Amino acid sequence: MVENTGQPHLPFRLGLIAMPWALFNRPSVQLGALKGYLAQAEPDVQVSCLHPYLGLAKAIGLDLYREISQDFWLCEGLYAGLLFPEQRGVLRGFLGKRLKQCKTAGAQDIDSLWQKVDAHLQHWLARQDWKQFDLVGFSVCFNQLLASLLAAKQLKALQPHLPIVFGGSSCVAEMGSSLLMAFPWLDYVVHGEGEMPLANLCQVLAGRQSDLAPQVMVRNQQASNETFTGCQFKTLSELPTPDYADYFHDLRQEFSGEPFVPELPVEFSRGCWWGKCTFCNLNLQWHGYRGKTAAQVEQEVLSLSERHGCLNFSFTDNVLPGREATPFFAKMASGKKDFRFFAELRVNQRGEILKGYRQGGLVAVQAGIEALSQGLLERMRKGATVMENLALMKESLALGIRLDGNLITGFPGSTEAEVQETLVNLDFVLPFTPLTAATFFLGHGCEVAENPSDYGIRAIVQHANNRKLFPPHILSGLTLLINDYRGDRADQRRLWQPVIKKIRDWQRFHKARRSPAHLVPPLSYRDAGNLLIIRQELPGQVTLHHRLRGISRAIYLACETIVEFEELTRLFPKLGTTQLATFLAELAVKRLLFVQGTRYLALAVHTTATGNGL
Repeated sequence: MVENTGQPHLPFRLGLIAMPWALFNRPSVQLGALKGYLAQAEPDVQVSCLHPYLGLAKAIGLDLYREISQDFWLCEGLYAGLLFPEQRGVLRGFLGKRLKQCKTAGAQDIDSLWQKVDAHLQHWLARQDWKQFDLVGFSVCFNQLLASLLAAKQLKALQPHLPIVFGGSSCVAEMGSSLLMAFPWLDYVVHGEGEMPLANLCQVLAGRQSDLAPQVMVRNQQASNETFTGCQFKTLSELPTPDYADYFHDLRQEFSGEPFVPELPVEFSRGCWWGKCTFCNLNLQWHGYRGKTAAQVEQEVLSLSERHGCLNFSFTDNVLPGREATPFFAKMASGKKDFRFFAELRVNQRGEILKGYRQGGLVAVQAGIEALSQGLLERMRKGATVMENLALMKESLALGIRLDGNLITGFPGSTEAEVQETLVNLDFVLPFTPLTAATFFLGHGCEVAENPSDYGIRAIVQHANNRKLFPPHILSGLTLLINDYRGDRADQRRLWQPVIKKIRDWQRFHKARRSPAHLVPPLSYRDAGNLLIIRQELPGQVTLHHRLRGISRAIYLACETIVEFEELTRLFPKLGTTQLATFLAELAVKRLLFVQGTRYLALAVHTTATGNGL
């Protein structure tokens, strides 16, 4: 903390920047959290947050910006071509193919887009009074690395003596130290949680402290994880509400009127309380799991809504906390404010828990599905079953919660049997919101990368796309978030092609249903007390109707949630086990019911389900 010398301190002026391709309709939670903390803990540090991604969204159009921001390689490649002009030859064709996938690109080509991106950056740099700052920091997260490197280089050319610091998930440990070695215009990199190390750096540069925190790396310093937790909050109760005032100032500067109402990011927790998924590297900057109380988050939401006139919020957590989320959403449900929330979930957050979330305003989720093969789920250490994945997909549809999720293809060591199991199970999830096929990538620091031989990986190498982004002499010294490997990649690509095709067919099926004629989900039922009518749509076929009466109806409704065969035999003792098993098998053949081992799940939802209407 600042030493008290009895003399008034001149303010230390810090500029914080979030480059493209941050989502334009959200303030940067990183910048907001840093500014909020520094205002509370270091009043002698004056913070200005800059959001040039808003200007680029305006320059190229909101729809095109949104599409590009969803393609990591297109995001990074556009700025790579400006930072490394010698790479443009190889980048032009590579990026051109990806740009053609953007529906709003029109006739625009990569060269014209390069011109717009470059013109925006030059204009934005020229508009700022860089002499006002004593330090400039870049928040560098997923798909912001090349944009930040280019802006920092050009800023350094304008102001050679202005210190520049990087921080964020793309700068942790070895990744950060390699950036310092490769790019001489960087002066510092913060690895790990940013608030306290950044405060320390400001005080050192202001001459009020003498020693840099271990989390503040300088050139030629070896990154160490031994001191990783020294500048990390023990509890997030120490964090104030994020300060998003500068985002709204920049928004008013860039856009006349209100082309969109921003969605405000909030943190419920940092880290992941599960923390076992073998492919995940999202928590390199955190040590352990910490969360806020329901009361603290409630106060943040109410305060931010009142301050900025927004009703939509996005939780930035890797997964909602298991304990505090329930009372938070209960409090939201008891209020009179029409808030809407997005969050990431684990598949065990279902049933009454999910209903409570929905009542409290949860309308969209990112679900950790990842696989529809039990063997793959176990090797991924998801701690879930295929049936639990289906149950979450079904319940989300029934509750009117929009569900996004990935199905990872090409996971190292996948077997033909696991791929076939996935293909079979894709038939059963047809009625639900389609997943996205996500090709496996080897993330730096994940369990697979740390123990490659356990997954049949012979060597870890730079990703082929990174070789397009960076010149060889620079790439050879970099440690990056996304890598590649030598092993069974070619076999995996061949194995998973049928799955990728089937997912595309699944997506086309649902896209074709987006019309007023399709107001009910593809697999739904109506109940008359003694009669259950199940309506089933299948691609390219006449719509089917299945009538279940009496005990048949009762059995199907008993499978509304996951149920064991033993429980069904107890509920229907007059039916012999063979007869009961035969009936359940018939329902499974018709894809009205899913079976895994001795457990059953009915797949139809009530006809009143709102589906994707939100």
